[in-house]
Amino acid sequence: MDSLIELQPQLWQAAVETLWITALTVLFGGIGGLVLGLALYLTRAGSLLENRAVAAVLNVLVNVFRPIPFIIFLAAAQPLARAVIGTGSGNNAIVFTLSLAASFAISRIVEQNLLTVQPGVIEAARAAGAGPARIIRSILLPEALGPLILGYTFIFVAIVDMTAVAGYVGGGGLGSFALLYGYRQFNPVVTWAAVILIIVLVQLVQFLGNSLARRALRR
Repeated sequence: MDSLIELQPQLWQAAVETLWITALTVLFGGIGGLVLGLALYLTRAGSLLENRAVAAVLNVLVNVFRPIPFIIFLAAAQPLARAVIGTGSGNNAIVFTLSLAASFAISRIVEQNLLTVQPGVIEAARAAGAGPARIIRSILLPEALGPLILGYTFIFVAIVDMTAVAGYVGGGGLGSFALLYGYRQFNPVVTWAAVILIIVLVQLVQFLGNSLARRALRR
């Protein structure tokens, strides 16, 4: 059984892999979720681009995929991952699958936060002749920026949690490290080292997210 000192190189590599997987997932899933969330908001009844048919399809799509447990979604999305990126295992497959799953979760967060923008502000902009694109760019997103930052921070933390299953498809990260060198080797010291690193990472990200959200809300 290897000691924690002997496993330090693998531990730090796993930490870097967790950060890399999570950051890329937040980037790709965040963009996808923002687009989908905007579409959900804009096409709902009484909104800027009201379209009941499109809104119904989007709602069904999100409601079907969002509740699926990630470990099941991971297995179900493997054929799609192979078709799109050429592999169903490894960190690239994890990023691809996590980004898909995160897009559906983030879309609801985006939609709900956009709904907090006062309708009177939007109506005033429409009365002044502003088009949908300008309203989105200059009113909707800036007004909802603080809550959106908090929402994306929450998703970042959730994705760190979901990376723990990366080892099941040949991926890396702290979850895989804890499973391989801690749990399977009956080494609780190694397991807790990974847990502490995850806690520190989550606390730092939460602190940063809270700080950015406060600044956005003060503007």
